[in-house]
Amino acid sequence: MKKIIEVNQVTKRYGEILAVDNINLSINKGEIFSLIGHNGAGKSTLFKMMLGLLRPGSGEIRIQDKAVNGEQFRQVKRRIGYLPENVVFYDHLSGLETLRFLGALKGADPGSCGALLDKVGLLKAARRPVRGYSKGMRQRLGFAQALLGEPELLFLDEPTTGLDPAGIREFYQFLNELKEQGVTIILSSHNLAQIQEQVDRIALMKLGSILTTGSVQELREQLDLPLHLQVSLHSVAEDSMRHLLAQFSDCKTRITDKTISIYCSRKQKMPLLATLSTLDTVEDISIQEPSLEDLFLGYVDDSPSGQQATAQN
Repeated sequence: MKKIIEVNQVTKRYGEILAVDNINLSINKGEIFSLIGHNGAGKSTLFKMMLGLLRPGSGEIRIQDKAVNGEQFRQVKRRIGYLPENVVFYDHLSGLETLRFLGALKGADPGSCGALLDKVGLLKAARRPVRGYSKGMRQRLGFAQALLGEPELLFLDEPTTGLDPAGIREFYQFLNELKEQGVTIILSSHNLAQIQEQVDRIALMKLGSILTTGSVQELREQLDLPLHLQVSLHSVAEDSMRHLLAQFSDCKTRITDKTISIYCSRKQKMPLLATLSTLDTVEDISIQEPSLEDLFLGYVDDSPSGQQATAQN
């Protein structure tokens, strides 16, 4: 796939604090890519360096093969949209006036402002002063301003802050529409449950470094956290069931009433399913993969025991 962003050996210090430590990263055109990590992991600093708002201490960042701090980046920057974590507007302006003002600074078509407000669900509030907007409405307005000028690249920092569940669903539906149009989206979020089914790839950051990158499934396979099988039974003979499952000595099994809860490694999944499928008493089997939160905590906790405990909580 064509690379649209390349980060090469980038480091950034604030005095004695090493905020970003020799990072290498590439982001493909047309993908939804997410940076995740604890507060202070370096996500916001990396975001700002990719946007050209901060200069790297060393290394280079190129977007569309143009150096971010070079003269040619000025034209690239016009096709970038950015939603900061804490968006601030002039309270006395209406939503429509806000978009027209910001669009003029960006050289965007002023006729597109009404359509953008409609797209984010703010058309009825377009002429109301922003001071009367709720937090969710301000977030929607922030997303609209990021879309001014039909950007090819979108940088979104905690983009669903203040949105209700319906708004969050609409937001990610819109992101997928933009992706289908070829827009590249880079987002940062602490809500891992929200993004795990929405992003193509993830970079997990800790203490200024990238620990790993890949899709959620690739990260699952790298870390090999236990799978959780939930088995429902018509009836149960506990002693015979324990005897049958004894051959899977590495699995952790709990039998309660007509339910068996099993944690097993990925390599044991198919043999275990084959054994369970021979039982007439089995009513249903559900398999729960480690969540993105499990993976995140597993990577930042270096101890194997910590990784396993994370998956079983």
